[in-house]
Amino acid sequence: VQLVESGGGLVQPGRSLRLSCAASGFTFRWALMRWYRQAPGKEREMVAAISDVGDITDYVGSAKGRFTISRDNAKNTVYLQMDSLKPEDTAKYYCNARWNNDNYWGQGTMVIVSS
Repeated sequence: VQLVESGGGLVQPGRSLRLSCAASGFTFRWALMRWYRQAPGKEREMVAAISDVGDITDYVGSAKGRFTISRDNAKNTVYLQMDSLKPEDTAKYYCNARWNNDNYWGQGTMVIVSS
């Protein structure tokens, strides 16, 4: 199983970023996919989740209305569109796959929101 995140970087407050997570090594279309983040000195928290067929999504309160999770099962990829970014969104963002009763993690991509 491999999960490879991309799309992180340095961005000014109020701007947008789109993260991608390319998956391989398992049946992606059957997996619950989630994005987590971990800010320096803080615990890892779930940011967004999407069901296997993409019809159900869930977000942490601070992400609602600003972030959108989506997936393309034909491309084995999950996305996180982040709009109206705030400095408190600064963190390392991780892709997570829940498949066959196991959890798999990517290496993460860093997002820094700063002027």
